[in-house]
Amino acid sequence: MTIDRIVKKFKENHPQIDAEILWLAYDFAEAAHRGQVRKNGEPYINHPLHTAYLLTEMKADLATVTAGILHDVPEDTECTIEDVEKNFGTDVANLVRGVTKLGKLKYRGIERYRENLKKMFLAMTDDIRIIFIKFCDRLHNLRTLESLPDDKRRRIAKETLEIYAPIAGMLGIWRLKWQMEDLCFKFLYPEEFNSLEQEYEVEKKVRTKFIFSKG
Repeated sequence: MTIDRIVKKFKENHPQIDAEILWLAYDFAEAAHRGQVRKNGEPYINHPLHTAYLLTEMKADLATVTAGILHDVPEDTECTIEDVEKNFGTDVANLVRGVTKLGKLKYRGIERYRENLKKMFLAMTDDIRIIFIKFCDRLHNLRTLESLPDDKRRRIAKETLEIYAPIAGMLGIWRLKWQMEDLCFKFLYPEEFNSLEQEYEVEKKVRTKFIFSKG
């Protein structure tokens, strides 16, 4: 993922808006995360860039996409939320602050599901854009779970299936809900997932053959 793709996608959705701040956010985040790598060996900056791109696919506004690029800076680098606010303003800083706050919620199992759900909704009432950023952050994390130990993969997938996906459904963000559920199913029930995937591929080949035979 590159900042060029993010800016291009954003401009497709908002052609009249100057997106220069996205470049500035990239420069700031890239410098802050420089030298950091993820578990899969990729530069850390790839993760916030993917998060921001997912937000552009949702046609998010400029502040939200900017915050997507910056969302891990206060928690994972030496730069503070005050640094973010000084450089990018109060609106972006509040979004980043909200995402950081949500990240501190700890999953304690289904028995505390309602409590966590309530906390997330209370946090959401300040600004629903915080939830959008957190969902995109989680979706990209799910896409890169292979690099984590099996027990951690299962914990993250279970948490997503029991907390994040239902909230996405309640908010009507069906595309994110379905993508999260598919990825969780893959890690929690790999045999069933592979079986369904094989059935789907067979069905797709049959349909393709039927279509071309009719043509």
